[in-house]
Amino acid sequence: MPRSAVAIALPRSEFVAVNEHLSEAGYEAIAVENAADLERLLSSRDDVRVAILDGEKDFDGTLEMYAHLHESGRNIPVLMLMPPRTLGRMGLSGTGYVKDEYFTRPYSAESLRWRIEAMLIRLENVPDEADEDASLILTPETAGLDAPIAEAVGERRGQMIIVFNPKGGVGKTTISINLGAALRLRKSQRVLLVDCDTITGHIASSLGLSHPRTLAKAWREDESTGASETLAQIATVHSSGLGVLVMSESPLHTEVLEPQRVADAVARARESYDFVILDMHPDYGPLNQALFALASKILVPVTPDVPCIRAAVQFREVAAELGLRDRLAMVINRANSGVAPSDVERVVDIPCLARIRSAGMLFVRAADEGKSAVERFPTAKVIGDIGGLADRLLAGDSGRFRRPGFHLPGRIVGSVRGLFGRLTAQA
Repeated sequence: MPRSAVAIALPRSEFVAVNEHLSEAGYEAIAVENAADLERLLSSRDDVRVAILDGEKDFDGTLEMYAHLHESGRNIPVLMLMPPRTLGRMGLSGTGYVKDEYFTRPYSAESLRWRIEAMLIRLENVPDEADEDASLILTPETAGLDAPIAEAVGERRGQMIIVFNPKGGVGKTTISINLGAALRLRKSQRVLLVDCDTITGHIASSLGLSHPRTLAKAWREDESTGASETLAQIATVHSSGLGVLVMSESPLHTEVLEPQRVADAVARARESYDFVILDMHPDYGPLNQALFALASKILVPVTPDVPCIRAAVQFREVAAELGLRDRLAMVINRANSGVAPSDVERVVDIPCLARIRSAGMLFVRAADEGKSAVERFPTAKVIGDIGGLADRLLAGDSGRFRRPGFHLPGRIVGSVRGLFGRLTAQA
């Protein structure tokens, strides 16, 4: 990856920590103190690709810096530090392929490194304006955070992330829900969350969705009407913006869910979403095997206990037989439970993508309110762990998603000023 510079307007102590991690990743971090500093930097160098701004303190100063990043033909995306209470209300975005993103205190310098790397990967893999394929252009209505799902005319395939372990009770559903919420709310990704567990699945109840339309019911209705609906049309939209699809409410009426038909429908859904996340039942049946074959990545949640570790080792061997070993990535759940994560990694022998600490009743409290913990407890440390997992998945993206932006000459400063005014009142 080409070396890029990152302009950082954070307090000196925070800059030092962030600089250390960005330097390890091969990026140059440059401290700026005010809008004049930033303008001098941008005038003298053309390798500043991303900026980190502090929107918690000096709103007017941050507004000036944001304007410099988006004037004179520039479109440099921003990673903006915002007050926790305003995180879920953001409507600001860059005018190009890579949107602005947001974070809150407390944060880890390592997590910022992964977010910056993901932004740069997406930025460095977008097409040149001259090579832009008009068939992939999305409309302005489908580009915003609260917009409906866009079905582009051209080829546009999102990642399919499977969350699976042949042992139950290891946190598959919790990770699926909150990973989806982090990708949707913090990364502005279009996400479809699919509950593939027709026996013990509880994604809908955890998100407060009472009797959502299921895939089995929709397909039975389609048989009588002759209609043919996409998964995006069948899915229920949660208040967070997540698309939620439940296979069936009852394990007794799933005959319509023929495995290959389900797999084909899920594969097509990747044209409408950036991420399709599948929460799987712990078995090796025909449906799971058909879906495994489509996975971009299979996340294997592992808790530090012998039964779960044995199950993960078993799945590693099964995956090798199925030719899927290179798609496996372990997520150590309840990583602060007393067993060294390094020992778990050594025994299971699957690359570890993230470690997620225990959170007590936090997830239960969020589910009681029909929300993800990302929405309900945005500043909790465990949410930072899940955000790190989302960053790593984004950083591993090959740049297949192309999101042309929309130029807004003369409107950027006014829009941002109004936004900051609202945020100040809310905070």
